[in-house]
Amino acid sequence: MTIQWFPGHMTRARRQIEAKLGLIDLAIELLDARLPLSSRNPMIGDILKDKPRLILLNKSDLADPEVTKRWIEYFREEGHLAIETDTPGGRGVKDISVYAKELLKEKIERQISKGMNPRAIRALIVGIPNVGKSTLINKLAGKSIAETGDRPGVTKGQQWIKIGKEMELLDTPGILWPKFEDQNVGMKLAVTGAIKEDVLNVEDVTFFAIKYCAEHYWQTLSDRYELGERPTVFDDADEIVKIMEQIGRKRGCLMSGGRVDLTKASILFLRDLRAGKMGRFSLEEPF
Repeated sequence: MTIQWFPGHMTRARRQIEAKLGLIDLAIELLDARLPLSSRNPMIGDILKDKPRLILLNKSDLADPEVTKRWIEYFREEGHLAIETDTPGGRGVKDISVYAKELLKEKIERQISKGMNPRAIRALIVGIPNVGKSTLINKLAGKSIAETGDRPGVTKGQQWIKIGKEMELLDTPGILWPKFEDQNVGMKLAVTGAIKEDVLNVEDVTFFAIKYCAEHYWQTLSDRYELGERPTVFDDADEIVKIMEQIGRKRGCLMSGGRVDLTKASILFLRDLRAGKMGRFSLEEPF
């Protein structure tokens, strides 16, 4: 299955971001802590150019904590400041303005040396769909300003939002890129809900997810669905389908004759996975 999803509003969003760059002091890049590289739009570097950047590894409450620590070091070695955030729970949110000031320290000091009162920091929030941008803005603002939803493509346009007296945020729609060179990237994004399900084959996505979890998080997977002993081979497609069927039976996804409805089982499994009911997991590790 080839996964591509690049709605027209994403093309417009890129042009709008480029048009506003001159007004921006800082970019806040949200990545999904479960798949930081796969959720990092490769076009963002070209779009943002040399703007200072603060990387937020969001949804860290759903990611493997040990793997997330390694990702933070990875980005710091790359020259970017990265922190963990859990926007619904508020973890790390209060640190954002502190780190933003740190990244802009020299600029702020120059303004003060000239007798100027530093104005509010203007920050651009960027990230792929469904990574938590609107939830973050609402948490920072302390009220519901940006529309949120557990689905990609909720934010359709740009808006400036004041965060107290210290920061102004420019919210933008999530931007995917036109073509996934590595289809595993598309699969990972599909697993976490960054791509609308109506353009996917959910059984293929679930097959990919179960194969990965069986290899890396077998005990968690087994405990959730009472799967028993760990298979010795994961390259056999039949073995993965058997696991899908076991999960389907556990969730009551049965059709006439006792056959498992794999489509229904796949949908329920992905919902469990995305909601954290399968425990904390990461879909990729630093090189």
